Amino acid sequence: MDGQLSIFETKQEKTTSKVVNVSSVPQRSPFRYPGGKTWLIPVVRKWLKQSKETKTLIEPFAGGGIVSLTAAFESLADKIVMVELDHEVAAVWEVIVNGDHNWLADKIYSFDLTSENANLILKKEVKTIKEQAFSTILKNRIFHGGIITKGSGQIKNGENGKGIKSRWYPKTLRDRILAVAHVKPKMKFITGDAFAELEKIKNDVNIYSFIDPPYTVAGRRLYTHFEIDHDALFALTSQLKGKFMLTYDDTEEIRGLAVRYNLDFRTIPMKTTHHIQKNEIIISDNFDWWK
Repeated sequence: MDGQLSIFETKQEKTTSKVVNVSSVPQRSPFRYPGGKTWLIPVVRKWLKQSKETKTLIEPFAGGGIVSLTAAFESLADKIVMVELDHEVAAVWEVIVNGDHNWLADKIYSFDLTSENANLILKKEVKTIKEQAFSTILKNRIFHGGIITKGSGQIKNGENGKGIKSRWYPKTLRDRILAVAHVKPKMKFITGDAFAELEKIKNDVNIYSFIDPPYTVAGRRLYTHFEIDHDALFALTSQLKGKFMLTYDDTEEIRGLAVRYNLDFRTIPMKTTHHIQKNEIIISDNFDWWK
């Protein structure tokens, strides 16, 4: 126990002190994503630039996809692979990256957003992949906090009494989707399981894995697929031959797993959507790039 405590204390000193201003990072994702990593982008850039060799980036818990999109737009990786298990979120990326992005962009731009029209879309039980993609974006934009899991509900008052239109920016959303079209030739999306996809590439030294799983504390509230085997994820991450960055909430459980699998980590401050400052943990195969 004494040895572990000394490790925790040493790691905790190796931290950055500056909270990133999210407004300084280009907003490229069509999602308002709870737990998104826009605030971490300056750190991700440094991580991806640690070598100039040809590289593939995989984001096995893609979510809002801000890391993949940044890598694509800023040419930080030669190939980008996004993976997502949630069928609602996956539908959006299937259409944007693998399918007819123009249809989704036009549908968003031309949609007459009223509570009645929104409910007609959301209550339809059988949907095509395109309809599911639009339904997901709609839900993400008109539900509280962008949370699309069961139990979440539509915004009532919103900003300046705008209600469900508070976060509905059809031109901005259309433009973001059309912008992704310019970089999607270097992108691939897989509807699938993060563990299975990481297992496939674990021996490839040229792959950079950005791993941002549902967190141990907030995951239950924010995501449909919040239950994952965190111990197994640490075990698999420790086997990766390429470079990796694994992000987590700063808890005793996560620190214990990092020590168990001999994984080095640093802490980094961030602000929540409620402007509460807290620390998160960055776990990586090396921190030469951290300087």
